[in-house]
Amino acid sequence: MRKIAITAAGIAAAVIGSGVALAPAANAATTATSCPSGAVCLREPDGSILSKNIWYSYGPHNLQNVTGYKTTINSQTGGAGFQICTGYNGTGCGPVYRDTGEYLPHDYTPINSIVLVR
Repeated sequence: MRKIAITAAGIAAAVIGSGVALAPAANAATTATSCPSGAVCLREPDGSILSKNIWYSYGPHNLQNVTGYKTTINSQTGGAGFQICTGYNGTGCGPVYRDTGEYLPHDYTPINSIVLVR
């Protein structure tokens, strides 16, 4: 048992001494690169999808600190769609988009909510 503990400590010291980082990146748990099935997502210009910009439930979702051009991705199933709205709580909405896949980048600076519809 003691030999195992010494070996583990030696490996940890060697890894730390070599400059290899074992901890995940700070934002690894908060970003994705693809929109999960059943969701609507906003993709950042760098290709990442922040966890705060992934929605599964129908109804309005208010946006906070979402500005600039984002790609909207509809990965919902069964013909479900989404609307983008200039007002909070799903007011001032545009048309319903039901096609699945990526949409052209849209300026979300004046947008305050997104609504998932059946």
